Amino acid sequence: MRIRPRAGLGRILDDLGTTVLDVAASPGDLDAEVTGVHIYDPLDELIVPEGAMVLAVGVQGAADVCALLARVPHAAGVVVKLPVDVDERVRAAVLETGVAVLGLTRAASWAQVAALVRSLLAEGDLAEPGEGAHGDLFALANAVCALLDAPVTIEDRSSRVLAFSGRQEEADQGRVETVLGRQVPERYLRLLDEQGAFKRLYQSREPVYIELHDGSVIDRVAVAVRAGDEILGSIWAAVHEPLTPQRQRALADAAKVVALRLLHERAGADTQRRLRADLLSTVLAGGADAAEAAGRLGIATARLCVLAAELTGPPGDTARTSWHASDRASDRASDRLSDHLADYAADHARSESERQRFCDALALHVAAIHPKAAAALAGSVAYAVLPLTPGGGEEERAVRVAESFLARVGPRHAANVGVGRLALNLAQVARSRADADRALRVLRTRGAGGQVAGYTAVHFESLLLQVADVAAAEEQAPTGPYQRLLEHDAEHGTELAATLGAYLDAFGDVNLAAARVHVHPNTFRYRLKRLTEIGGLDLSDPDARLTVQLQMRIFGRQH
Repeated sequence: MRIRPRAGLGRILDDLGTTVLDVAASPGDLDAEVTGVHIYDPLDELIVPEGAMVLAVGVQGAADVCALLARVPHAAGVVVKLPVDVDERVRAAVLETGVAVLGLTRAASWAQVAALVRSLLAEGDLAEPGEGAHGDLFALANAVCALLDAPVTIEDRSSRVLAFSGRQEEADQGRVETVLGRQVPERYLRLLDEQGAFKRLYQSREPVYIELHDGSVIDRVAVAVRAGDEILGSIWAAVHEPLTPQRQRALADAAKVVALRLLHERAGADTQRRLRADLLSTVLAGGADAAEAAGRLGIATARLCVLAAELTGPPGDTARTSWHASDRASDRASDRLSDHLADYAADHARSESERQRFCDALALHVAAIHPKAAAALAGSVAYAVLPLTPGGGEEERAVRVAESFLARVGPRHAANVGVGRLALNLAQVARSRADADRALRVLRTRGAGGQVAGYTAVHFESLLLQVADVAAAEEQAPTGPYQRLLEHDAEHGTELAATLGAYLDAFGDVNLAAARVHVHPNTFRYRLKRLTEIGGLDLSDPDARLTVQLQMRIFGRQH
């Protein structure tokens, strides 16, 4: 098998086109090998591997560009937001270092360009120019663009952009937004849906011409990409008029080639995910094989924090299985059972797909922080191992990374993230993973959503949950005053335990506690007197208060 060479800077620029990036200053040939993407942060130590494309966030002016070029002499290129201030000093620095300066359109975010470049570098699937239309999806998109003489996107079933051709600037603002965001904007999806475009597209095996009747966009021609009866995605071309019969046939034939490529990539991606998941699981578990697995992931010598992320959608098991009791008595139970099982299987597949997309988003986000970061799905939890540069406050920095991740995915994925303590070596990674799991459990127990917890911030809550686990495993039960109050409540229908909990929560403020349980302060005082008598509890004794509070936390406030 021939090993395909890595992407050159010139090839990436050809694929992205001037819609996204343009050359501001070049040392000559743009044949430098691109090995990854590095986001420049002036507050962090600048460690840029050879061949990295450096995204110069916040860098403006010729002096700043020159200073950055001097610090990254082995980079493949430096990307600066347009307009780029290029003067003789910048040109001289570019020639001296051999590092190209590229201009990024102001309409694009840094996260977008990072995602675009990483998608081009992913899996080593970039073909060199001239390798042919079977190389990768971007090469296919460019080939279809040449056949149709129109800019093209290849999209999945959710209208996410998998690849795009050059010449996108010849289309319209909607197409530019689609390419930059790697997703068709919601307003254009509504427009297409209202006109029945998707229904026509997925019902036809031939290209479909779509008149958008919108002055801000030009028309489209699209064809579904199929593998048998399964729809894998679609190809979209921005056109001013219907295609000729010859070009329609070319587009239909191209859809078959794209289908083969998508099936190949899906199989390869599944294999790669399983491999990374296995390697990451080995690292997180520790043991004899952890060092080799960490070496294959490229994180063997790093200082690491483990992140544990979990979706927090509403549980659906009860609704999906509620047929069991009611339908068994029905004559149509077997039919309903079959229907419910089919629904359950479909829901399960959707849930698995959603968790995998969530994990992919986490992997992309942490990779933007450090090129050696790794993420994989283990059950319902997505774990990420994040290398961190020395400098103190590593856990706090990891928490900020997790918070920024939730802020980005929040509209699409409701989730919590637990962050473990810093692991100074591989032997401590398993501990950091356990920390992250415990922090995540605290958030789950709280019923939280969209929150991040570092382990040190929730340490005591986590310890109480662990003590509760031990008590449950040993079948222990409340004792002393708390036990007597619970027994009295159960026998007489009173709420003395709840009264005590409200009193302790209010730090002994009777008026506040009475308001919280919605009774008159005098009634509350009477109940308080009764519970001290029945339970034999001295509320003036701090040790007695602590003991009963801990029992309430460990055994729960039973009513």
